[in-house]
Amino acid sequence: MTARIEAVCVSGPRPIRIPRAGDAQSAIDKRPVTGRVAVGPLGLDGDVQVNKKWHGGEGQALYAYAQEDADWWAAELARDLPAGRFGENLRTSGIDLTAALLGERWRIGSLLVEVTAPRTPCAKLQAHWGVPRLIKRFTERGASGAYLRVLETGDLGAGDRIDVVERPDHDVTIGRAFRAFTTERHLLADLLPAREALPARNRPTIDSAVAERAGASA
Repeated sequence: MTARIEAVCVSGPRPIRIPRAGDAQSAIDKRPVTGRVAVGPLGLDGDVQVNKKWHGGEGQALYAYAQEDADWWAAELARDLPAGRFGENLRTSGIDLTAALLGERWRIGSLLVEVTAPRTPCAKLQAHWGVPRLIKRFTERGASGAYLRVLETGDLGAGDRIDVVERPDHDVTIGRAFRAFTTERHLLADLLPAREALPARNRPTIDSAVAERAGASA
């Protein structure tokens, strides 16, 4: 099956109510757009990341979520989950995002992108869906989707092929990194071979885990 982009999604800031936290602004409610969309070093033209402490930046310029994983959730929750519902910029098909390696590079349209990190679920996703315990359920499922860094800018659109053009020589997958950042933090030091692919905000966490492991074995 040919890997491809099923939809390209963007959003501006919109109000959202988070239980026990109150009203906030979020751009999680992304919607598909038609035609070609320009992509710069920080993401899609017309897209917004409201909380820049945790979202966006060059290491999280784009967020991809797989149609196959969305289909699993649609069946699990008995609801339609159209493109953009996960807060993703790119709804993909034909590529296993959980098995993608950190540092793996894809050619999409005129873009060259690099897989950088899993997405960890937050309260805004749970509030957006209105599903109790969604954070816990999303974490247990482990299909996090993948953040991407833009190495070569250009444009893309629905229907574009995804060609994997480079895979690094390590075994740090999105799935493994997701477990390390969430439920299996003893694995954090194992992400060291993929350190440079990670967003800059995540690298100190890896460095600390490596130092702690070294100290424990000294």
